[in-house]
Amino acid sequence: MTTSSAHAKPTASNELATGSDLDARIDSMLPELVAFRRDLHRHPELSYNEHRTSKAVQEALAAIPGIEIKAGLAGGTGVIAHLPATAPTEKMATALRADMDALPITEATGCEWASATPGIMHACGHDGHTAILLGAARVLGSFDRRPNPVTFIFQPAEEGGGGGERMCEDGVLDGATGGGLGPRCARIFGLHGWPQVPLGIVGSRVGPLLAATDDFVVHVRGVGGHAAMPHLLRDPVVAAASCVTQLQTLASRCINPLEPVVCTVSTIYGGIADNVVPDSVEFTGTVRTLRDTTREQARAHFFRIVESAASTHGCTADIQWKPGYPVTNNHPDATATFFEVARRIHGPQHVIDVPDPFMGGEDFSYYGQHVPACFFILGLLPVGDDPAATPRLHQPTFDFNDEAIAPGVRTMVELALS
Repeated sequence: MTTSSAHAKPTASNELATGSDLDARIDSMLPELVAFRRDLHRHPELSYNEHRTSKAVQEALAAIPGIEIKAGLAGGTGVIAHLPATAPTEKMATALRADMDALPITEATGCEWASATPGIMHACGHDGHTAILLGAARVLGSFDRRPNPVTFIFQPAEEGGGGGERMCEDGVLDGATGGGLGPRCARIFGLHGWPQVPLGIVGSRVGPLLAATDDFVVHVRGVGGHAAMPHLLRDPVVAAASCVTQLQTLASRCINPLEPVVCTVSTIYGGIADNVVPDSVEFTGTVRTLRDTTREQARAHFFRIVESAASTHGCTADIQWKPGYPVTNNHPDATATFFEVARRIHGPQHVIDVPDPFMGGEDFSYYGQHVPACFFILGLLPVGDDPAATPRLHQPTFDFNDEAIAPGVRTMVELALS
């Protein structure tokens, strides 16, 4: 579905809004953005089911003068919008991205706008990301002079559903001739609220910022029977325990010590009685890496270790490997632009060069496979609060800090103008 807004352009200065004027524009709409964010928080939706959220985004975008909207992407709930430059230009577009989905977690914040949907909440701040991007679109749409075309991407299913990949497949970066809107995108920026980083701070780094995320399910199969006669059995419990133990060598003995890798077994299931050895045991977990070569090595060593450990105990191992998101790599040019803009508008003391990557994953990584990309963090921690005592992402007590909306909007707007 594609729609266009036919509203007349507001009266505004012919000068590009900067500094205090830009802050004033953001402040004037901040109450509406906070209300929008809290409404999304109260009505969370899981991956590929963001129907109400998608509709709310489209309705809010439609009120922006001169904007073009395309919905129904990435399986139905993805939305993009485009604001052209206000004067003829050969420039390609700058893309800005937000994610919209929530998580299957029961909320425990106790706030007035807490989730009204049992078992689902915005525990990763995507409600805040969406409100920020909407605010950026509103601010940019209010300009009488806009030198760059801008494409806004509101994607579904970041939480494990790969919505970013599907948006790319639908051509959102390729312009009107490739399935998107306007000219092709030359670069893309995205952000993530970070609850342990102080409010007012932004940061990023060149190269890998977040890890590749591969998951696994392993079924260790043996021969069960009476627990008092283990010599007649092939015990999958002992074999699975050996697999879990041996997998600790994947990081400590199989991969270069200078290469970050995580191998975590998160669940293990097997058996129904204390005097019966089961026929099989299942365990699941995740492997995180920061380079494609390390990712390939980790997978190969994982299969070798698990199959060998199971075989040593007379059992077999059926391994289901689930490739996840690629590494989120920040392009040097796009990241240099982020740092230049961030230091200019926030001050150097409020911008950090993130020293080390995080081993979490993000499907923003898919956009970076098509155009130069920069993903950055936005501080959420209230001044004076203890980071160790503040709820983290994916916890039932987490809520996005509304005070971070204004600096998030300002950063996105300035990146679009740069």
